[in-house]
Order: sequence, then structure tokens, then C-alpha cells
Amino acid sequence: MEPWLTSGDFLRRSRLSAKALRLYDERGLLKPARTDSHTGYRYYGEAELDRARRIFLLRGIGMPLADVADVLDLPGPQAAERVRSYWDAARTAHAARGSLVDHLVALLRTEGGVETPHEVRQRDVDPQKVLFVQRHVTVDRLPDVLSHTTRTLFDHLIRHGEELAGPVFAAYHGLVSEDSDGPVEVCAPIRGTGSPDGPVGVRIEPAHRAAWVPLTRAQATYPAILQAYDTIGAWLREHGHRASASVREIYYPNWATAAPDEHCVDVAFPYEPAPA
Repeated sequence: MEPWLTSGDFLRRSRLSAKALRLYDERGLLKPARTDSHTGYRYYGEAELDRARRIFLLRGIGMPLADVADVLDLPGPQAAERVRSYWDAARTAHAARGSLVDHLVALLRTEGGVETPHEVRQRDVDPQKVLFVQRHVTVDRLPDVLSHTTRTLFDHLIRHGEELAGPVFAAYHGLVSEDSDGPVEVCAPIRGTGSPDGPVGVRIEPAHRAAWVPLTRAQATYPAILQAYDTIGAWLREHGHRASASVREIYYPNWATAAPDEHCVDVAFPYEPAPA
């Protein structure tokens, strides 16, 4: 019979803190092997020690708890592939942070006057009818939400026989970061009247003037993309213009497959020009 470990023994063997064990229990990551129905005492075995070890290692590479839960539930080869995919994405994100660090250091040293690789351009945008799905999401889940909502919009187009009239874009009505959850409105311009259905709504995107910059795949990776946001915001302030609507990211058809140096997205700020 397997010798059971009390909670205290398990904490000593696993080297977890009581706080971490409570957190992992609440998240469903690390449950006791059995709980005494009369005393409420919790007991653990070697399988839980092994699971604790894996959690410790996964957290050691910076993996969020939600992703840790996914890895723990996968068979070995699939779990290994998920870890490799996570780390490849983490390295890309680290490189993106490097470019933002350079921008931030230069900004602080010059108290605002800093050169950037982005040239701010301007264009007039005609009114257009759009299908939209709105979601609240933090930045760690943003790629999945963008992908899922885009599929929802395209399924809607096919189901209702509607025609796409331009690239999909996301309007950010609130800040999306590690701590803020938007909301984000993913939009598909269409020809025709449009048919609201379930989570998919229809609205008119009004005509506006936009300040925008084109980005490559590498430049559009979070948080490197924040440099483009900062550049356009500084340009608007410098010229006395005022933002008139939510900032948006416009995704071109090659977004998912673009090479690091290939243009695939624009960041655009609708704005009202300064009085003449």
C-alpha cells in the first residue's frame, strides 16, 4: 500500500509553500490524492509529488498557470510540444520587449523627443458597414480571442452569404494589457445589409481621417507594437490633433503567415484635425 503524506509532509517533500499549495488546489492543478471525510485531513502520494515537481519547473520558465493546467492534462509528447511552442513564443516576445526597452530608454533620456522607425501617415477612410463581435480580454489571451472571433465572423459571412469588403480590424475601446481587459471589438467590413445573429452585430463605421503606421510581423508583436501606439500618440499631440475614436489594428490576409520583415498590419488612430 502506498504510504500517504500529510499536508505538512507533502509541503516539506515538495518544497511548496502553504500559499502556493492553496493556490494550486483552488486552480485545480494539484489536488490531494484523498481527503478524510471525517477529519477533513488531506493526504498526498508520489503522483502528487511528481505533479508538484512539474508545476515548479513549468513556472520556472515563466509559464502562466492557465497554460500550466493545459500542459499537465496532455500526454507526454503533446505536453513536450506545448512547452516547446510556449518557449518559442516567449523568446519572440522577449525580443519584442527589447525593441520597446530601447524606445523607452531613448524617450526617458531625451524627455520625449525620440526618433522611431515609424513614419506616421495619414488617410481618409470612407464609411463602411461592419459585422462585429465584442469581447473583454487581457493581453495574454488576445491572440486566441482574435483568432476565435475572426472565425466566428467568417462563419457568419458564409452562413448568410455575405461578402467581405476589406481587411478585418480590431477596435480597442479600452486598454488591453496584463491588467486591463479592453473591451475589444473585432470587425469585418461587408458589402450589403448585414444580418445580426447571436454574438455577431452589425453597425456603421463612420467616415474619418486616420493617422497610421504600417508594421511588419516582428514590429506588430506585443509589446513591440506599443512603440507604434506611442509614436502616433506623440504625433497627434505635436500637431494639435485630437483622437476621435478608438484606436484600431488592421490585419491583412497574410497576418498569420507573414515573415518577420513582411508588412501585415496597420495601427491607426482616427482623429479630428486641429483647427486651422
